[in-house]
Formats: sequence, structure tokens, C-alpha cells
Amino acid sequence: MAREDAGDNGTDDGKKGARAAADAADATTIDYGRIEAERTRIRAAYLHEQRPESSARGVHHVALLCSDVERTVRFYQGVLEFPLTALFENRDYRGSNHFFFDLGNGNLLGFFDLPGLDLGPYAEVLGGLHHLAISVTPQRWERLRGRLAEAGVPCRLESGVSLYFRDPDGARLELLSDPLGEMYGTRVL
Repeated sequence: MAREDAGDNGTDDGKKGARAAADAADATTIDYGRIEAERTRIRAAYLHEQRPESSARGVHHVALLCSDVERTVRFYQGVLEFPLTALFENRDYRGSNHFFFDLGNGNLLGFFDLPGLDLGPYAEVLGGLHHLAISVTPQRWERLRGRLAEAGVPCRLESGVSLYFRDPDGARLELLSDPLGEMYGTRVL
């Protein structure tokens, strides 16, 4: 159903393929000491023990593009079990569909199709989407891992709690079994 990620060979080894090649190439050109010093400086300047309450209520929706509405619904509702909640014409582009899936906790994942425009294949670009991480319970994570395997979707396991894969149009997704507000056992919220 989904396109295989270049470098994601369906194995659980996160150091193979494109990622390992990028690590090897970057090792000769990136000043990791400078990067760590900058990370330390930014943490000291902006990350405070007592932080103010956020002005946001939450994410209303994240909107992605798709090339085929029905294929997208079959994947997100049929495989990932995210219920379709609405489907209507996009107000900004006549003939385009805007539709949504329920991600739980009042969060929505939205999509547009843009008929008549040749958008080309999915690409990760500066300022664009790297991946969308979706939290699920450990039990649901196991179930969805099996459903992805049954659907023939190549996946990569990271740290025993993250499953990376691509949707039918190539957007990278992560199913994370850590609770909301945690990342690999570390509180991030």
C-alpha cells in the first residue's frame, strides 16, 4: 500500500540504508562539538524549569496532501483504524476534497487532494514535514504493527516503541507506544 522508504528495508535495524550512508558522509563534514555547544546554549537560554502555560489549546489538525482520496481513506481508516470524521469540498480550491481522521484527544489529521495540479511525489524539504508521530497504547501499537505487516507496508522499528513507515503518498509516519508527553521514557512535556 505505501511506498517503501529509500533506506528502509523492512528490517528493525535503524542503522542501515540511507541513514547509515548519511551518517558516514556527515561524519567528515559536520562539527558535532559545535552543534552540541549550540544545543547546550539554546537549552540554557530558553528551556526553563518553570515554564509559562502555552497560549495554544492544542493542534486542531495537521493537513497533508494526497493523490487519491479513497486510497487514503482505506489506509488511514482501514489499516490504521483512524475513523474518517468529515469529507467536504476545500473552500480554497474548487473540486478539491478536504477530509479528516480522528487521532483521539480532539486531534485531527486532515488531507487535501488537489485535482488538476501535478504536485509530484512526496519530498522532505526544509520547512516541510519530516514525520508525524502518533501516540497509541502499547496494545494498540502491537495490533497496528500486525495490520501494517498484513497490508504489506514496510516498517522500521526504533527503540522498541517507535514504528516508522510511509503512507500511500510517501509521508513518513511514526506510531509511538510511549504515553503522550514522553519520548523513549523521558518526559518532554
